[in-house]
Amino acid sequence: MTEQVKVGAQVPDFKLDVFDPVKGDFRDVSLVDLKRERKWTVLFFYPADYTFVCPTELKDLADKHEALKKAGAEVISVSTDTKFVHLAWQREEKLLQHVRFLMGADPTGNVSRLFGVYDETTGLDLRGTFIINPDGKLIASETNFYNVGRNADELLRKTQANAYLATHPDEACPANWSEGKKTLKPGAKLVGRVAEAVAG
Repeated sequence: MTEQVKVGAQVPDFKLDVFDPVKGDFRDVSLVDLKRERKWTVLFFYPADYTFVCPTELKDLADKHEALKKAGAEVISVSTDTKFVHLAWQREEKLLQHVRFLMGADPTGNVSRLFGVYDETTGLDLRGTFIINPDGKLIASETNFYNVGRNADELLRKTQANAYLATHPDEACPANWSEGKKTLKPGAKLVGRVAEAVAG
């Protein structure tokens, strides 16, 4: 049984066959390559192509793709469908017409098991979102059941926050932080004075 990677741990190398909508072709992508390129990696697992909530999620993700790229992220959606099904679905489903991120195929479920989103009963993935930093450490994880779609605004916010903190390690981002907003500097002077810090 594959051991599930936990937040804060190094992610073992993995490789995915992907459909690249920009090139209209197939290739593979690996975590080793993404680390070499110093990319943040956003993995966006979903149950299946040709379903109902999934295209709404991928459209939402596509709407934030440019901003995620600007934050330094490579976005990869992943399901247990094959790369050939990804191609056909992206070509046919109008909600996916602006999808430009890589669409990963995990028909064996091996990568999905690594992140704990593979449903052994159905052979499908739960709605899992994971952010991996350029050093290969898992720094954010979220898993939802089948029937509730996610919010790409929040994914973008978390990616931007983590990218900011990577270059400002002595700071922390409070709730609802977004780019340009005030951060916190943990230390003795902040204990019991957070209200003043966020207001000032």
